[in-house]
Amino acid sequence: MVNTFDRLRLSDEEKSILATLTLGYKKAMSRDTKRRFSLAGVSHILAVSGFHVAVICGFLSFFCSFMPRWGIGRWVRYLILVGSLWGFVFITGLAPSAVRAALMLSLYLTGRALRRITDGYNTWAAAAFCMLAYNPYYLFDVGFQLSYLAVFFILFLVPRFKEWIVVRNPLLAMPWEWITVSVAAQIGTALLCFYYFGQFSTVFLFTNLPVTLLTMFLIPFTFLWLGYPVDFYGYDWIQKIVEGLVHGMVRVVDVFSALPYATITGHFSLFETLGGYGFLVLCLIYMKIREPKVLLTALTLLLVISVKILIERF
Repeated sequence: MVNTFDRLRLSDEEKSILATLTLGYKKAMSRDTKRRFSLAGVSHILAVSGFHVAVICGFLSFFCSFMPRWGIGRWVRYLILVGSLWGFVFITGLAPSAVRAALMLSLYLTGRALRRITDGYNTWAAAAFCMLAYNPYYLFDVGFQLSYLAVFFILFLVPRFKEWIVVRNPLLAMPWEWITVSVAAQIGTALLCFYYFGQFSTVFLFTNLPVTLLTMFLIPFTFLWLGYPVDFYGYDWIQKIVEGLVHGMVRVVDVFSALPYATITGHFSLFETLGGYGFLVLCLIYMKIREPKVLLTALTLLLVISVKILIERF
């Protein structure tokens, strides 16, 4: 199927990006391409993750919306969505982040099909339990750690961001939703990025919105193009849309990755990383219960980490 991309009027680099986005095929991608996406703060787009699974689920839900939501139609719709999600996850190599998303969405869809109220934290915890029960070594996988931390901080922080800044304009509500999700995910994963990769993008807030929007349409249009008969009317138009979306994404990444100070470099030790997350968790607890002792403990922990860093540096 990867060879099918040769029909596209794209450069080899753009074809490798498209193959990575849709099929999880990374062998053809160069280190320079990965570096530019990392500098632009959108390297998560290149790893098949919860975002990709959510996009597939969203478009499948749209196409299944004509089906009745009661009786046998509800269960047929459920089986189509869950089966397609897991089919996509298997095709793309069962990445931990994609498995996490498929599990959470499967639990959510099951709850909806059974007419039950679903809770984000319970779904998040149940998915983690299932994965770790199957393979405890998932706990040491970078993708697993980044994925679950990002989702937890999204679940906790996004509702609070929306309470602090209320956006009622429908034209601004969706961009604000994406911004809050992006900021929350970056807060949750920043320390791990420094620990594992030694860098953090400063332009992620400007690149995530356009790249996410382009990818949201690119993934379904690519699968539509792959399954569309070559001789049928409209094939050329679908191909042009796919090519245009890829060109636009690469252009955005190239512009922002070339900016000066597009990334902050540094390395956190294990103690600093764990201490930093301890500080963040205490801050989240304080936001929830407003207990001064919790805030004092968080600031004390931050002071200890800062003193240790100063001693080591100077």
